Amino acid sequence: MTQDFAGRTALVTGGNSGIGRSVAEQLAARGAHVVVSGRDTNRGQQVLDTIRAAGGTADFVPADLTDLASVRALAKQAIDLGGGHVDVLVNNAGTYPFGPTADVPDADFDAVYAVNVRAPFYLVAELAPLMAARGSGAIVNLTTVVAYVGMAGMAAYGSSKAALELLTKAWAAEFGAAGVRVNAVSPGPTRTEGTAVMGENLDVLAGTTPLQRVGTPEEIAAGVVFLASDAASLIHGATLPIDGGRLAV
Repeated sequence: MTQDFAGRTALVTGGNSGIGRSVAEQLAARGAHVVVSGRDTNRGQQVLDTIRAAGGTADFVPADLTDLASVRALAKQAIDLGGGHVDVLVNNAGTYPFGPTADVPDADFDAVYAVNVRAPFYLVAELAPLMAARGSGAIVNLTTVVAYVGMAGMAAYGSSKAALELLTKAWAAEFGAAGVRVNAVSPGPTRTEGTAVMGENLDVLAGTTPLQRVGTPEEIAAGVVFLASDAASLIHGATLPIDGGRLAV
């Protein structure tokens, strides 16, 4: 079994920065045609330039995952760019407002569930049946340590990712017999553009892990690529913690 993606199309949401960018670059390096999605066209172009300079193939599709019509349009465009099929879906995009439950604005709550739950749900609804009809496919969802461990200030974000954890298992049950594997990766503290706002708190959080250091996007992406590959052919409905041992202790 290999991690060769030649001839396959992969859609990576939130692929213009952080973990998503590393996933896109690693998939492209292994032969996949990567459809990168995000909100920032300039950053998206930077990802394409990097992938193409390394000899890979990629396209960028801007999308607003808080808008259901945009989510469905993204799925259609990815199918078209893939020549009628998408073989790998990586639901990486996420939003994570932190703060006391009583202080979470209505708009933030709606956005976190729209991006973290509804967008993956409808991308799977659009793409998984087509994968099933072809008899193969892989979906990898990005969750979080706080989907399992209760932390103050993380109620909205953690609960949305806990929902994605359950969806991972439900989709494995629904599509597994047709050859579509659905799994998840649960990152620990990881240094990205998005987590920069946490400042020293990110290092404090990493200090609670056995490894006692912050992870890199490349380390998380390696696990995502593995689960999407044929090397993980017997892994269905599982979550791979890449968190420096946080969930273990």
